Amino acid sequence: MIHIIYISRAVHPLSDQDLQALLSQCRRDNAQHNVTGVLFYSHGNIAQLIEGEPEILEPLFEKISRDGRHSNVVKLVSKLISVRSFPDWSMAFHPLEPVGFETLQGFWRPNYMPSAPISLTIADATLLDLIRLAVFGADASIPSALPNE
Repeated sequence: MIHIIYISRAVHPLSDQDLQALLSQCRRDNAQHNVTGVLFYSHGNIAQLIEGEPEILEPLFEKISRDGRHSNVVKLVSKLISVRSFPDWSMAFHPLEPVGFETLQGFWRPNYMPSAPISLTIADATLLDLIRLAVFGADASIPSALPNE
């Protein structure tokens, strides 16, 4: 297995409805190809970590790179892994309106982001924390417990 981490910039701001549609598409497509990962979105900035088999991820990343919904796609990491860090597909983003998170299931609120999985190397966990900091700011750098847990 491999994982790929990349960053990009949305061509147009994504609404809560756009993000919900993207989440549904990703979950459907990723389930068919056994791809897992996490995607962060905030104010047009996108950061994603995807993991799966190389013969699936490499063409997937090429497709993602050509997707007209974003630009300035920069691959930060592509490497072999022995275990998945994100066994379930999840998406996080900074709310366009704070109440938006209350109606969107399957999204993480930035201030409730879990810490990096222990299966990540120190370097990748640090990179993920830097991406989280860049996307969500200092308020999301220290994870909190999920509500109702």
